[in-house]
Amino acid sequence: MFQSGLLLLYPIFKEPVVLTDTNLVYPALKWDIAYLKDNIGNGDFSVYISGNHKFLYYDEKKMCNFENFVPKSQRMEMKFNEFVDQMHETEERGGDERVYLQQTLNDTVGKKIVVDFLGFNWNWINKQQAKRSWGQLTSNLLLIGMEGNVTPAHYDEQQNFFAQIKGHKRCILFPPDQFECLYPYPVHHPCDRQSQVDFDNPDHEKFPNFKNVVGYEAVVGPGDVLYIPMYWWHHIESLLNGGVTITVNFWYKGAPTPKRIEYPLRAHQKVAIMRNIEKMLGEALGDPHEVGPLLKTMIKGRYEQDLS
Repeated sequence: MFQSGLLLLYPIFKEPVVLTDTNLVYPALKWDIAYLKDNIGNGDFSVYISGNHKFLYYDEKKMCNFENFVPKSQRMEMKFNEFVDQMHETEERGGDERVYLQQTLNDTVGKKIVVDFLGFNWNWINKQQAKRSWGQLTSNLLLIGMEGNVTPAHYDEQQNFFAQIKGHKRCILFPPDQFECLYPYPVHHPCDRQSQVDFDNPDHEKFPNFKNVVGYEAVVGPGDVLYIPMYWWHHIESLLNGGVTITVNFWYKGAPTPKRIEYPLRAHQKVAIMRNIEKMLGEALGDPHEVGPLLKTMIKGRYEQDLS
């Protein structure tokens, strides 16, 4: 079940909210493929290629934990011009293949991009950071995707201002208390933090709680900024017939853990604790495959027998 629209809690930001008046990336609203091609520089860009429209994130460092893991998309390094050519060729061929550029903005970008970047509304976003005692800005991720591209449901461990520049994206968000309905991969799996459920064709026998999932839905367009809190699940689609989409993410570390924990715990705190336990068990056991069975034994083992 998805509810259209998001609660407008600005400036409190306790839940996701679409902001339309920040001018956060105003200088970048002129960015299109031609402008970027002329000005973005000659650095290398990470481009993912998928045989279909879905781009399920995977951590390459964790691939050694699962010998039979085969990623559903492949990452390649290429120049921006090469990416543009690849995108046009993919469009001309038709079919299911898609490409998606996902690259942190760094010091290889050209001077005009730097000037645009410095012109962002840093005064506004720095105030949001200070009000909420967030940690440092960790990165700005540039996303350029084809229409129909989908980033399947996942959650992040950082605060995120998701600034839309070109095109429109449909965003479906779920609070941390929906954790059991979305069936994340194990912490040591390359797809950690991603949902195992295929939203297009959910397997209700394998994932029965997904029938009870409740989320929010919103569409963001040029100039809109979507705030996605830490641990909130989000599934994002570039709308069909909308052309290329361009987005810049602003990632911030969360506020420091309070010295005094108040009870009852909030949903995101429970998720963080579960993750830490799973990580520690995996390291202690030396084999992440043993974590799941051990946790089940610890939690359920004493109660599966008839004790009457």
